[in-house]
Amino acid sequence: MERQEENMNFLNKMERKFGKYAIPNLSLYLILGYVLGYILQFISPAVVDFLTLNPYLILHGQIWRLVTWIIIPPSSFDLFTIIMLMFYYSVGTNLERTWGTFYYNVYLFMGMIFTILGSFLVMGLSYVPAFNIFAVREAYGEMAYFLLIARRFSTYFVNMSIFLGFAATFPDVQVLLMFIIPIKVKWMGIAYGVLLAVQFLQGDISSKIVIGASLLNFVVFFMMTRSGIGMRISPRQVKRRHDYNREVRRAKPASVAKHKCAICGKNSEDNPEVQFRFCSKCSGNYEYCQDHLFTHTHVK
Repeated sequence: MERQEENMNFLNKMERKFGKYAIPNLSLYLILGYVLGYILQFISPAVVDFLTLNPYLILHGQIWRLVTWIIIPPSSFDLFTIIMLMFYYSVGTNLERTWGTFYYNVYLFMGMIFTILGSFLVMGLSYVPAFNIFAVREAYGEMAYFLLIARRFSTYFVNMSIFLGFAATFPDVQVLLMFIIPIKVKWMGIAYGVLLAVQFLQGDISSKIVIGASLLNFVVFFMMTRSGIGMRISPRQVKRRHDYNREVRRAKPASVAKHKCAICGKNSEDNPEVQFRFCSKCSGNYEYCQDHLFTHTHVK
């Protein structure tokens, strides 16, 4: 418990210092990147090979690949892809509203950074004779092997981590599977988890690293934030916060601050850089600033 509080204090300090640099509506930018990727694929499929996360070529000067791999679409373009992108945009937007822009940025960028590190780990292990990918690299040759491996590293599993984060945060939300079958998100999350576990166990060492690195952000992030956000935020609490904010806007003039700390009285009007959140453990609509969110006495 103390370690969780230390992690939350660290993230809170980081949010106070760097929160103003967080990118709002990050899910939209990610999808717009996919749109650009699909356009490039349509115009010239060969161009994609110059954008992939290829650690071998990155070390040979093509450093733009550290960023450009993010726009490579995770699948072919069809109607199902459009539906899934709309779904992930909705899921990501809800997570950002619930966690806050800074935390959502941390979650996504952690997944991307772990994926990049995973690609270099695969490259390093391919030079170790004890692993079977050493023989594969020797058979294909360096250039051909790393071109093949690079296509495995995409944001597909990062998107999966977004859904898993949503399922962990809103386990009882109900969606329509195939637009017909009502099902709670937690069961879809479990099904996804089982599918990923099977893929992980059946894959070779490079596949294991691809899956593990891309989803490591889910494990690390929720271990760091269990005492503050994530599993303990329910859709009912989010709805209560939205209803309260709507009532405040109706009841007070536009010049009155939308958010105010119940402890110190700080408000969003005079302190626009301060983050305000509701406490899920307090009875009623009690809102606190980032300095008192985890230190106040809960109202029962």
